[in-house]
Amino acid sequence: MLQNYLKIALRNLARRRFYALVTLLGLTVGITFLLLIGSYIQGELAINKTLRHANRQYLLQSRWKVPDMGSEMGSLAPMGPALKQLYPNLIAGYYRTYGVTTIVSSGQNHFRESMQIGDSTLLSMFGFPLAYGDPKTALSEPNTVVITSALAQKYFNETNVLRRQLTIQTPGAGKQVFTITGVLSDQDQPDNSVTHLFEQREQLFVSMRNFGYFSDASGLNAWGNRSIVTYLELQPGTSAEQLIHPFAQTLKTNAPSDIQANLQPYLSPLRTFHLKADNGLVEKMLLTLSIIALFILLMAVVNFVNITIGMSATRLREIGVRKVLGGLRKQVIAQFLIESLLLTVGATLLSLGCYELVRSVFATMLDKPIPSLLDWSPYAYLALTGMVLLIGLLAGGYPAFVLSGLPSVDSLKGRTSFGKLAASVQNGIGFRRTLIVFQFTVAILVFVGAVVINRQVAYFFSKNLGYQKDQILAIKSVPRDWSPAGVQRMEGIRNQLARIPCVDGVSLSFEIPDGASSGSVSLFAQGQDSTQSITANSVTTDERYAQTYGLTLKAGQFFHANGGSYDSLAVVLNESATKALGYTSPEKALGQQVLFRGGTFRIGGVLTDFHFGSLRETIRPLVFIPVRKDPIYRYLSIRIAPGKQAGGNLPETVADIGNEWARLFPDAPFDYSFMDDTLQKLYKTEIQLQRASRLATTLALIIVLLGVLGLVSLNVTRRTKEIGIRKVLGSSTFGIVNLFMKEFVLILLVANVIAWPLAYYLLSGWLTHFAYRTDLSWWPFALVAGCLALLTGLIVSTQTIKAALANPVKSLRSE
Repeated sequence: MLQNYLKIALRNLARRRFYALVTLLGLTVGITFLLLIGSYIQGELAINKTLRHANRQYLLQSRWKVPDMGSEMGSLAPMGPALKQLYPNLIAGYYRTYGVTTIVSSGQNHFRESMQIGDSTLLSMFGFPLAYGDPKTALSEPNTVVITSALAQKYFNETNVLRRQLTIQTPGAGKQVFTITGVLSDQDQPDNSVTHLFEQREQLFVSMRNFGYFSDASGLNAWGNRSIVTYLELQPGTSAEQLIHPFAQTLKTNAPSDIQANLQPYLSPLRTFHLKADNGLVEKMLLTLSIIALFILLMAVVNFVNITIGMSATRLREIGVRKVLGGLRKQVIAQFLIESLLLTVGATLLSLGCYELVRSVFATMLDKPIPSLLDWSPYAYLALTGMVLLIGLLAGGYPAFVLSGLPSVDSLKGRTSFGKLAASVQNGIGFRRTLIVFQFTVAILVFVGAVVINRQVAYFFSKNLGYQKDQILAIKSVPRDWSPAGVQRMEGIRNQLARIPCVDGVSLSFEIPDGASSGSVSLFAQGQDSTQSITANSVTTDERYAQTYGLTLKAGQFFHANGGSYDSLAVVLNESATKALGYTSPEKALGQQVLFRGGTFRIGGVLTDFHFGSLRETIRPLVFIPVRKDPIYRYLSIRIAPGKQAGGNLPETVADIGNEWARLFPDAPFDYSFMDDTLQKLYKTEIQLQRASRLATTLALIIVLLGVLGLVSLNVTRRTKEIGIRKVLGSSTFGIVNLFMKEFVLILLVANVIAWPLAYYLLSGWLTHFAYRTDLSWWPFALVAGCLALLTGLIVSTQTIKAALANPVKSLRSE
C-alpha cells in the first residue's frame, strides 16, 4: 500500500513539476537557513555548560556607584581568598586570574601570546583535562606553565612536551624561563568564559606565584587592587543571595572607605554569563536571529500551503473518483499527506547537503565554528524529524482533511455544497491573501532591518571620531621593561622608527583608542572637596601621541611636544574632564591644579573630545599621564604618511618597518594591526548581525518572490479560459496585466501598513543601545517598499503578458 501511495505521489509531483520545484526550492532555502542559525545558536548556548560544577560557579563582578571608578569585570584582589577563609560553609573554592599579553620564545620561535597568571585551582575547579601532567601539582610551583596542545605543536611540533622550557618576557623581571608542567587537551576544552573571557583565548597559564613578574607583587594582597578577575564556586545548596551579607561584612572589615562607599559586589552565574554579558548583547542577537530564521522558514511553508491550497480545487474530481471506486477517506488523507511529506523530506535532504556546502562560509561570516552533520547530537536529528512532520502536516492538512470529507457527487462535479462559506474556503482566497500579506510583512521587516543595521554599522566607520584612524599601524608585540630605563630605551627605538621614509609619526603608549584604558582615577580640582571628585579614565602616553593620532588641542600643549623640558607634574585632560570639573572653558582650566592618586598635578593641555571607545557609549572624561611618570607601555603606534597607499607605497613602508623591527628586536615578532581592523573587532557583534541580516534579506526576497511566481503562474493557469474570453471581448494586454496586478498592489499596501510601524518600533529600540547613532528616517521604508513593488511587478507582468499574448482560440479550448 505504501509503495502505491509513493508511486502516485511521485506521478502527481512530476505532473505539476513547476509548482513542486518552486515549493522545493523555497523550502530548501528556509530549512537550510534555519539549520545554520540553529547550529550557531546551539554552539552559543553550550558555552560554559561543560565546566565541572558549572551550576555552582560564578564570576565575581563589581557594581560601582560612581561610574568608571572600577571595571565591572574586575574584583578586589584578596576577595576570593578572604571569602574562602571566612565562609568555608558557603565558598567551596575560588580561582583568580590576571590576563596579559607577552612575547614567548622557544629557540628561534618567537610569538606574542595571551596568557593568564592564575591560582593553582584552575584545573581542579573547572575540570579542564590534561593530556599530559598532573592537574594537582601542575601550577603549584613558581616558574611553571601549563599550555594547550595546539601551542605545544606550534612551538615544538609535538604535544608531549612535559619538562620542556619556554622563555617568557616579563615587564617586571625581564626574560624568565618557565618549565611546562601540563598540556591541556584542546579537543576536550570547549569554548568557555574562563580561558576565553576576553577577545583572545588564552593558551598559557602561569602560576600565581609569579604575579610579581608582571605587576607589583604586593598588589595581590592589596584591597585597593580592582583589576583581578575572580571566580567563585559555592558549596552545594548555597545560593548567590546568601553571599550578600558576607560581601558587605568583608568589605567593611578590609576595604578602604572610598571603596566601601561605592562598591557593590555581585555574582553572575557562569552558565549564562556569555549570554548576559554587555547588557545581554549576545542573548538579544540570538533571539533576533532565531525569530528571523523561524519567519523565513514560515515564509517557505506559506508558499507550500498557498500552492497546495491553490491546486487542491483542481483535484476535486480525483477525490470523487477515488471515493466512487471504493476508496476510504483515510486512504485519501494518507495520499495527500504522503505527497506533502515526500516534498518536505526531499527539501530537507537537499537542505542537509546545502548545510554542509555552505557551513564553512557561514562560520566565517559569523566568526564562529559551525559543526558538521557528523557532530550533531541525536536530539538534533530528532528535532529535525519533528520539523519535517510538522511542515508536511501544515501544508497537506487542507486537502487531506477538508477536501477528503466532501460528498462523492459534489467532488465529481468539481464543487462543494457548503454554500458561500464553503466556496470561500474551497478557493482559499481570504486565507491565501492573509498568508501572502504575512510573507510580504516579514520580508519588509527583514529588509528594512538590514538597511538600518547596515547604515548604523557604516556610521561606525564613517563618523568623524575626532582622531586620525586611517593608515595608523599599532605594534602590539613591544618587549616590556616597565622601568624608567626601559621607557628611555623605547623612546630611542621610537625615534629610530620615526626616521623610516613615509612614516609621519610614532608614539609609545599603554593604550590605543579601542576603549581599554589602564584604569580610572578620582580627580578633583584644587580647592574642591574630595567628595566633588569626578572619575576619569587614565591614558598613559608619550608626548607624541596627539600628533600621531591627529588629536586637536583646545588649549596648551601635549606634554612637551612643542618644545620645552619634561614636566613630571603636567597632565592633559579632554574637554569632558574640564567641564566635569566645573571649568567653563579650556583656557580657564589651563594651568589649574588637580589632585588624584595622592598627588597634585597641573593641567598643561586640553584636548578636543574624541571617541576613545565605542560609539555605544558617550565620551567620558580622560586624563593623559606621561609615560615617563607612569612607566608602563604596550603599543608603538606608527602613522604612515597620507596619500601613499594609492601610490602603492603602503606595503613597502610596512615591510621597511618590519625589517627595522627585526634588526632592533631579533627575538620579538612583528605583530601589528591597523586601527581600521581594531575598530572591526570593537563592533564585532553588530557586524555579525549586519552580515546575518543581509543574508536573511536575500533569502526572504527569494522565498517571497518564488511564492509570487508560483501563485501568479497558478492563477494564470486556472484563468486561461477567462483570459481568452476577455481577449475576444476586446480587453487589452495592459488590462489583463492590471487584472492580476491590482490584487498584489492591495497586498503590498496592507503589508507595508502592518510592517512599517512594527519595524519603526523594533529598530528604534535597537538604536537606543548606541549613544551615537544614525537617524531613523523615512527613506529606508520607502526604498524597501519601492524595491518590493518593482520586483513583484516584474514577476506578475512577465507571467501575465505571456498569457495575454497567447492565441485566444487556444485559451478558450483549455480545461
